[in-house]
Amino acid sequence: MAERNEKSEKRGKFQKEDDGMLNKLIAVNRVTKVVKGGRTMRLSALVAVGDGNGNVGIGMGKAAEVPEAIKKATADAKRNMINIKLIGTTIPHEVIGEYGSGKVVMMPAEEGTGVIAGGPVRSILEVVGVKDIRTKSIGTNNPINCVKAVMEGLKSLRTAEQIASLRGKTVEEIKR
Repeated sequence: MAERNEKSEKRGKFQKEDDGMLNKLIAVNRVTKVVKGGRTMRLSALVAVGDGNGNVGIGMGKAAEVPEAIKKATADAKRNMINIKLIGTTIPHEVIGEYGSGKVVMMPAEEGTGVIAGGPVRSILEVVGVKDIRTKSIGTNNPINCVKAVMEGLKSLRTAEQIASLRGKTVEEIKR
C-alpha cells in the first residue's frame, strides 16, 4: 500500500524547469510491437506543459526508457502550446470538449471553489492556471482521449471582448 502512495505522489508533483514552465506527467503506457524476432517493448508518455498563466500544451513521446519518453513528450508539448483566455481564476463560459468517444463538460465556478476535476483533466487545468472550475468527464476514461477533449474545449473558449470584436459591436451591446 505504501508503494502505491509513493508512486501517486511522484506522479502528482510538478516539475519546474529553468524556463519557468510547469510539467505534469499524466500517463505512462507500456506498448509492444510484434516483429519477426518477438515483441519489442517501449514506453509511451503523455505530458502536459503550461506556464500557469493561460498557456498550455500536451505532448506524447515514445522511447525504450521512461525518462527519455518523458523528455520527448515534454518537447512535443512545448511545440504544441496554445493560449487560453481566462477571466480571473476561471474560464469565461461553459464549454464541452469532445474527442473520440470522450466528452468533458467544463463550467466556470466562483472564486474559492477550487478545481473539481478528475485525474487527467485536473492535470491540464492546473498547468493552465485555472484555480476555480467544475468539470464532468463523460464517455471514455482513457487519459489520452480525456486530455485531448479538454484541449478541444479550451481551444473553443472566447471572451466577450473577442466575440464583440468579431461582430463589430461593443461588449455592452452583446451582454443585453
